[in-house]
Amino acid sequence: MAIKSRNDKIFKLVMTALLFAIIIVLQLIGGSVKIGGTSFSFVLLPIVVGALTLGPSIGAFLGLTFGVMTVLAGVTAQDFFTATLIQYEPVFTVLVCLVKATLAGYVPGIVWKALRNKNELVAVFLAAASAPVVNTGIFIAGGLLFFGEALTEAGFLGGQSLVYFLVIGCAGINFIAELAVNLLLAPAIHSLIRAFGSMFKK
Repeated sequence: MAIKSRNDKIFKLVMTALLFAIIIVLQLIGGSVKIGGTSFSFVLLPIVVGALTLGPSIGAFLGLTFGVMTVLAGVTAQDFFTATLIQYEPVFTVLVCLVKATLAGYVPGIVWKALRNKNELVAVFLAAASAPVVNTGIFIAGGLLFFGEALTEAGFLGGQSLVYFLVIGCAGINFIAELAVNLLLAPAIHSLIRAFGSMFKK
C-alpha cells in the first residue's frame, strides 16, 4: 500500500512537471499568435487537464505559472499590449494577470469535483468551459476597473467605448477561440481521466 501511494505521488509529480513545461512552451509560442489586441492562450488546455486530473490546487499552481509568464512577457516587452498596461498601471496589471490566471486553473478543478459524481462528461465540459470564462471575465472586469485611462492615453480605444474594446475588440475573438478549443478537446480529457481514473482519484 505504501509503495502504491509513493508511486502515485511520483506519477502526479511527473504529471505536474510535464504540464508545467508544456505551459511554458505553449505560452512562449502562443505569445506570437495575436487575435485582436491580446495573445491567444493555448495554455488554458493543459491547465484544465491539470485541474481535473490532479486537483484544484495543482490547477491553481499551473494557472499561476501562466500568469507569471504573461507578466514576464509584458516586463520584457514581448507582449506589447501587456507591456503598455504595465507602463501605465504596473501594480494592477500584475495583479489582474496573476489573479485571472490562477483562478482559471482553480475554478475548473472545483467545478469538476462538484459535478463529477452526477455526470462525468457534463462535468468535464463545464469545467473546461469555466477556464476561458474566468480568464476572460476577470480580464474584462480588471480592464473596466483599472485600465480605462491607460488604454485611452495609449491610443488603443481609437474612438471606441471601453466596453466595446474590451469585450469585442480585445477579448471577444480570443474568448471564442479558447472556449472552442477547450470544448472540442473536452472528450479527450474525459477519456484521459477514465483511462487513469485510479491514479486521479481525489
